[in-house]
Amino acid sequence: MVEDEVLLAKRLATALDHAGYAVDCAVDGERAHVLGHDEEYDAVVLDLGLPKMDGLTVLRQWREAGLTMPVLVLTARGSWHEKVTGIDGGADDYMAKPFRMEELLARLRALIRRASGQVNPELRCGALVLDPRSGEVTLDGDIVRLTSHEFRVLSYLMHHCDRVVSQGELTQHIYAQSFDRDSNTVEVFIARLRRKLGPSFIETVRGLGYRVKARP
Repeated sequence: MVEDEVLLAKRLATALDHAGYAVDCAVDGERAHVLGHDEEYDAVVLDLGLPKMDGLTVLRQWREAGLTMPVLVLTARGSWHEKVTGIDGGADDYMAKPFRMEELLARLRALIRRASGQVNPELRCGALVLDPRSGEVTLDGDIVRLTSHEFRVLSYLMHHCDRVVSQGELTQHIYAQSFDRDSNTVEVFIARLRRKLGPSFIETVRGLGYRVKARP
């Protein structure tokens, strides 16, 4: 999340955290540029009017470097030609300030869902359903209580069902950069999820990582 207005940045970070996202924050374009190259993000919320390097320049340099993460531009520049410039510069979506937080979260969910190849708002694997909108997980219609990190692990695996996800990739996506990232804790979360969902739901691919298989 790249935003130089301190109060808005705090509000955004809090809302994203409550919605189940691990959030890295940057307050200027140079920092955003570095983070975008160093980390593999599921999505970016990017302001355009930034100090040190403007957001459109950051975005264009990301795209020129081949970085494909979805980018939602959030800016006070609301004219149609500025929107066109932002989208042509590599943005996937565009919101003008002021905005409703609920709409921003909905747009982010859609961007992440499409980027991972999912078409339905709810993620389904057999009798298991995860709703990113409400943060609710059900198994055979019964609610499954998960901690925030368990939810992040399960959500990431279900967004990328049928693909083997390494411990390192999971660690990177469930913790913000400011946390002391320990890949060993992923094993703990996987073990807890298996106790709650059943031992066979998450497959271990020896030496590679974990996989959730899509089921009819």
